[in-house]
Amino acid sequence: MSWRRKYRLKPFERAFLVLLLAVLLYVAASLWGVAAGGMPNLGRALADGEIRFAMGLSLWTTTLSTALCVLIGIPCAYMLACTRLPGRRWMGALLELPLSLPYLVLGLCLLTLFSSPGGKLLKELGLRLVFDPKGIVAVHLLINLPFVIHLAAQAFGQIDPELPLTAQTLGATRFQAFRYITLPLCRPALLSAALLAWSRGIGEFGATLMLVGVTRLKTETLPGSIYLNISTGDNGMALAAALLLLLLSLAVQGISRLAEKLGGDLS
Repeated sequence: MSWRRKYRLKPFERAFLVLLLAVLLYVAASLWGVAAGGMPNLGRALADGEIRFAMGLSLWTTTLSTALCVLIGIPCAYMLACTRLPGRRWMGALLELPLSLPYLVLGLCLLTLFSSPGGKLLKELGLRLVFDPKGIVAVHLLINLPFVIHLAAQAFGQIDPELPLTAQTLGATRFQAFRYITLPLCRPALLSAALLAWSRGIGEFGATLMLVGVTRLKTETLPGSIYLNISTGDNGMALAAALLLLLLSLAVQGISRLAEKLGGDLS
């Protein structure tokens, strides 16, 4: 079979292909602008202490918040998807509400919450979140925890309920059925949710700006560094910081593709 016959497209498919190529060109041209502008300044950025601080703070807060989202989100998703919990539809609707709100609004919600008497009590107990790096983790939790719960609940809901029930009839406890049946079957989806949450966290800026601000060498993340450098006219350093975010996103996509391939090989 010749190449032309194998890949012969219908007329409507050709029109769709033109649209697909146009979208790919638009995305590639946009990313190339950052890559071309940031590459000459990448060495200067990596040698700059402020950029290294911003990268370290971004990696630390994002990794910590993602771990918390997974540890908290999996049990919550299991309760919503696999139990007959009264009012679970209303609970799911409330958890999905932050997914449709602008990040600035979510940041304002957190600022109002932690500026209340309850938030001031937390500050007196040593947990300061407003204008503090720990507040970045709180922002990521509000943004990504509902996201992780939503994806994990969808994964749990697709599991045949007869599988863990069969394990229980054979003597396994409900937790053992969850640990050895449900979780392994959902592992690819849960890993994908964690990687997506990490990607969303590393690039978050709007809600963080509202709660912790952007203070150099204190609450400055990589997106905050882009904002500060653009504000001061250092476009080269801003492009370099954007390029670092782009490289981190590519690394996460590579890990995700590798995990999917390994998961497919194991199955």
